Amino acid sequence: MSPAKRKVLRVALAGNPNSGKTTLFNALTGAHHKVGNYPGVTVEKREGTRRRDGREYRFIDLPGIYSLTAYSIDEVVARDFLLDEKPDLIVDVLDSTNLERHLYLCLQFQELGIPVVGALNMSDEAEAKGIRIDEKALSTVLGVPLTKTVGSKGAGVDSLLDLIDAVADGKVASDRYVQYGEEIESRLVALERVVAADPAFAARFPARWLAVKLLEKDANAYERLADHAEAARVETLAKDSTVWLEKHYGKDAEIVVSEQRYGYIRGATREAVKIVGKPDFSMTETIDKVIMNPVLALPIFVGVLWATFQTTFLLGEYPMAWLESFFGLLAKGATAVIPDGALRSLIVDGIISGVGGVLSFVPLIVILFFLLSILEDIGYMSRAAFATDKLLHSFGLHGQSIFPMMLGFGCSVPAIMAARTLKSPRDRIVTILVIPFMSCGAKLPVHVLLAAAFFPKHAANMVMLVYAIGVVLALLSAFLLKRTVLRGAPTPFVMELPPYRSPTASGVLWHVWEKTSQYMKKAGTVILAASILIWAITNFPAYDAPPGADETTAARSALEYSAAGRVGKSIEPLFAPLGFDWRIGVATVTGFAAKEVVVSTLGILFSIGTEENEESESLREALRSDPAFNPLVAFVLMLFTLIIPPCFAALATIKAELGWKWVGFAFFFMFSLGWLIGFAVYQLGSLGGLA
Repeated sequence: MSPAKRKVLRVALAGNPNSGKTTLFNALTGAHHKVGNYPGVTVEKREGTRRRDGREYRFIDLPGIYSLTAYSIDEVVARDFLLDEKPDLIVDVLDSTNLERHLYLCLQFQELGIPVVGALNMSDEAEAKGIRIDEKALSTVLGVPLTKTVGSKGAGVDSLLDLIDAVADGKVASDRYVQYGEEIESRLVALERVVAADPAFAARFPARWLAVKLLEKDANAYERLADHAEAARVETLAKDSTVWLEKHYGKDAEIVVSEQRYGYIRGATREAVKIVGKPDFSMTETIDKVIMNPVLALPIFVGVLWATFQTTFLLGEYPMAWLESFFGLLAKGATAVIPDGALRSLIVDGIISGVGGVLSFVPLIVILFFLLSILEDIGYMSRAAFATDKLLHSFGLHGQSIFPMMLGFGCSVPAIMAARTLKSPRDRIVTILVIPFMSCGAKLPVHVLLAAAFFPKHAANMVMLVYAIGVVLALLSAFLLKRTVLRGAPTPFVMELPPYRSPTASGVLWHVWEKTSQYMKKAGTVILAASILIWAITNFPAYDAPPGADETTAARSALEYSAAGRVGKSIEPLFAPLGFDWRIGVATVTGFAAKEVVVSTLGILFSIGTEENEESESLREALRSDPAFNPLVAFVLMLFTLIIPPCFAALATIKAELGWKWVGFAFFFMFSLGWLIGFAVYQLGSLGGLA
């Protein structure tokens, strides 16, 4: 079917990071979008639909990239989607305030042979800065149909859709590409000819695009040549052409091609872009004089981070208490309605307490992601990466690692996935391996419970101490890994510093909803299943108490007779050097499913119902009065919970990102480190008379 008759258009939304692509995608699709993963990788795939005048537009929001020469997983996904899926049209979202750099990617899109439409986004900011863009003149020079948009306000969306229709229906042409000059073009034409000599291959990979990439010495382009009928001939010609160009220009061929692109862009913008007056006052430059000050940048970042978490805990305290009360009432209601027996125990102790355990922490996650989204949208997070780059580099981490590490304070699953933006495989692996040392929201109830029970006068300080220890361990582990199993030269840190912008309510709320729903989906299902399993292994096989036995003795005997008790007794020798009895050992093992489950397990094993939570005074009192616990054991348990391998969901995410080999390594490394540190702290504390 010809493009003019298509009722459904597949449109790829692409562009540089910080171009406003996500806000434009939301304006185009509204609530009609879904989030999944690209096949074979954990990179998120956003798809949205819009219907207008009898036509359906299916928008695919590609990851933000700077070039089609791919290094990071995001860039690989975007490139492969365009080459393999071949959408009907590409909408390149361009930052109007930084047009020359953003047009660089647009010229590469042209060479793919797919019609391209340019959205001159943030056009209102460009106008405010005195940048006047004649989109019609620029369209004529570049051969790319362009229209102005303001994604955050939904402005220009109809004009963009009109332009998409015009290109798709053949009313507006979009079939030109950059000319690189006589010397380069002579080599490109010869390469194009031999690439096109294999029609089946040329149908899959555009001859023009592949020829340019071969001259740029793109490794992936050479890999794709393996399917060409005359691969050896094409490769020889490409390498000979590259050598000739480098001798002719006296510089690397990739630089030569890049300079030609920018020269073409500069010529086009001189024709169509005018600077009519730049304001004397620049808010971004003024703020950055303080925020990016070499002396103040790091202290300011620490202060912002401290304020973010203080605000999160302060505001989250009340809704958490409300949710806990709600689930407590729900449990009491179920107890009153359902007859005594296994079914009531399963629903009250297993399902309600399990789901309530995770949902009670959703307010913290919502508030944390809300604050982080605001920091990201206003442009501070990029500054934070630069502020911490020198410190992180000294420990072997990349400056951009700060983003996933900060997300790790909320949930390890999205944090691990966020590491895909790192270009170096070594940097990415190291970052993923140290993220679990961040105290995620799931570890918080364990820290709060034990700190409040055994250090009541300094509970907040103890929790913050454990958070700080996690950060220090992450840095030291990165230092060790980068000098042993992941040895390699550091990767230079290059990142755009976007101007400060006011966050939009729709953008922030969308980020919060996306991250929170992901947390609830992944963590909630795991915790629910784990809670039911724990209920089962602590109740079966059933124990028949002897006549006349008191309830407390019978309950303890039943626990020891259960599967959990038998397992706990068998693993007790492993945990005894850390000061843990079999009950604490079982609680730590259940924490592998989800760290919140440690609290519920302690409640069960210390003869307290699972409806008790980290705010329960009775559970705190039970732990304080039990001879198995003391302040030293409590602190060791806090450290052990912090350091040992993360929950099953996080381990599954590591497997999806890195494979089984690194899952095994991560598990062994973290468990061994947790055991050794716990052993050292307990034994030294015991020698000092703290036990």
